Amino acid sequence: MSKKSVLILIPARFASTRFPGKPLALIAGKSMISRVLENCQKATHPDIHFESYAVTDSDEVENHLKSTGGNVVRVDDDVISGTLRIELAYKRFFENKKYDLVINVQGDEPLLEGSDLVRLAEFHLNNPFEITTLVKKQMGFDTAFQDPNKVKVAMSETTGKAFYFSRAGIPFKRDIGVDLHGSDYWFLHIGVYSYRPEALSQFAKAPVSRLEDLEKLEQLRALELGMTIGAMETKSVVMGVDHPEDVKKVEEVLNGRK
Repeated sequence: MSKKSVLILIPARFASTRFPGKPLALIAGKSMISRVLENCQKATHPDIHFESYAVTDSDEVENHLKSTGGNVVRVDDDVISGTLRIELAYKRFFENKKYDLVINVQGDEPLLEGSDLVRLAEFHLNNPFEITTLVKKQMGFDTAFQDPNKVKVAMSETTGKAFYFSRAGIPFKRDIGVDLHGSDYWFLHIGVYSYRPEALSQFAKAPVSRLEDLEKLEQLRALELGMTIGAMETKSVVMGVDHPEDVKKVEEVLNGRK
């Protein structure tokens, strides 16, 4: 079997509404974007070649990464999502290298480990899905299940195929009652996507879809296009940084890993 090739791209936009300058926020003394990039660079496999780059529109982020030896490319276009930014980066800088997969890792996921990206790439390469992503099992239909900021996935645990993503609580439990055995669970979506290059291109060319616009979830565009999405479970602790107060929570997890 010939060695497969995987490109990891990390969109890092400086001007965040909720957290301006987020990529350069310090987490335990190191910038968030440096942490994310370094974690991605730990993805290694004897049969898969991985390369990782940040994709930014910012002088500050670009200069910071170059000063620390980090891989970075520049895409200044005004686009509405990180996915469109990495698609432009792929098309302009990497398309001729013929990668088997392009993985989009959010620049605000400093706890995501390289080992999870290896498992995601293996899962994708061994299955026919056009796109794959990560999920995490959550026990109990509690307040988190009702939180619209936590995206839920309805999926087959047999095939790994995702049927739908929603901010609403899915699946809906019709028979309300006490869960005596603590067996109720649901899957939380972790926003990491692995694309086959042609799927990334197809997605980027398509307009915003109706369900995507309603739920403000871009993966619904892919489902409405008839594209298949596979979902792989991770048991790692993963926590995105949306607000400045999230930095302390991430630092607490990192301290626990030592």
